[in-house]
Amino acid sequence: MIKGLSLTVLCCFCILSLYAQHAGSSLLNSRNAKAAPEWVERGVIYQIQPRAFTREGTIAAATQRLRQVADLGASIVYMCPVFVMDTDSNRSTWSPRQIASGMENAKNPYRIKDYFHVDPEFGSDRDLMSFIDSAHGLGLKVILDMVYLHCGANAVFIDRHPDYVKHDKSGHPVTSKWRWPELNFDNPSLREYLYSNMAYWVAVFHVDGFRCDVADGVPLDFWNFARERLQILDPDIAMLSEGERAGDQLKAFDINYGFTWYGLLSSVVEHDSSASVLRAGWVRMASDRPRGARFARYIDNHDTSNDSWYDRTEKRWGYKAVHAALVLNFTIDGVPFIYNGEEAADKARNSIFGDLPVDWSSGNTAEGRSRLSFLQSIIKLRMKERPLWQGSLRWIDNSAPDAVISFVRDYGGQKIVVVINLKKQDIHVRLKPRDDISKAGVKMVLLTDGVSGSVEGDLNVDGYGYWVGSYKE
Repeated sequence: MIKGLSLTVLCCFCILSLYAQHAGSSLLNSRNAKAAPEWVERGVIYQIQPRAFTREGTIAAATQRLRQVADLGASIVYMCPVFVMDTDSNRSTWSPRQIASGMENAKNPYRIKDYFHVDPEFGSDRDLMSFIDSAHGLGLKVILDMVYLHCGANAVFIDRHPDYVKHDKSGHPVTSKWRWPELNFDNPSLREYLYSNMAYWVAVFHVDGFRCDVADGVPLDFWNFARERLQILDPDIAMLSEGERAGDQLKAFDINYGFTWYGLLSSVVEHDSSASVLRAGWVRMASDRPRGARFARYIDNHDTSNDSWYDRTEKRWGYKAVHAALVLNFTIDGVPFIYNGEEAADKARNSIFGDLPVDWSSGNTAEGRSRLSFLQSIIKLRMKERPLWQGSLRWIDNSAPDAVISFVRDYGGQKIVVVINLKKQDIHVRLKPRDDISKAGVKMVLLTDGVSGSVEGDLNVDGYGYWVGSYKE
């Protein structure tokens, strides 16, 4: 979030995000979200931003670090765009954020010139193929970042196919808010060009799926048909929407971004909103979508920790708050999402606009070593405990809702109860009586820090403390 953003503005943003759904979306809750591959349901996403992931900033260097990603326990690698970037040095064609970064770099990974080749800055097409092969050898799935709302002004197809981009009545290209030409989805030939682009990366490079940039800005019927085409090539393909369109997961997408969830979590941890807004937001999001819809649960990514006006979440929130937030994102429903450097408790600025790498030496500090061990443990826990990746979720009332959230995940009678204090103050809390806790048989503590007492009675929870336990009927 932007530094100094007022609580009022942030809350307004969250409220607007919650209610900005398609008309009639409440009817979607009577339908089920499409089934997703098990590797998605059970997965943990790890985002690689190549200019940050290694000092070299290349795909070949990233390949050499894949072993560390696998050892962390992540199962899905999401690679930011590595395709040929537009090099137009006219600053009027740069995005406002690109200019504000102060890095004076014309090459923006999200302003693409050629969708079918790797930019030489990052390496070669062969390097990307080797990266994917190496990831598969380590048991990792790979998804690439496709940017189809807009393109660079010098995109390779524009001279031969000017109608691939939108034009106004005067014949000038229509540009998005990022100042780049918008692709023309009214043109069937443009759609076919993009379908063939996605199919190319699946058929030739064996990529496992796609993260679709600003997916809400692209017609949903395009994504629906793309999904049909791609599943012919790979029935286990996956698609992640960078958007919150309510109908995305009926057919096209397996996961949506959790923009609203991140905004609410930020408002609680960083701006002292009541923790109860998380529960209210979850309920609203669930009611507006097909049953079982999945969200990527993150605290950081290339948008939230980037450029001149951002600090890493680690720096803004502090180590213990990040720990508590990670417990939440790994136990709530959805797919956990880690941004490169989180496992080292990295605080260094990085940017998609230049060479500002993760400070991997932070992993040698006490906090860095503790964070790595913690993430490895919680990833193993999520992989092992089926309720955490496939179970239903029910909220549990408690006596301190402004600070503490509590819920139970349930799969086949196995229940996992989660209690998290999202405030820095120590809290005395009691869970409201629930039969599924008080009458449960076997109890096992799975993960805890800063908590004493009994979950069936009174709990003393330190600031940012948490308790995760398993019950079997």
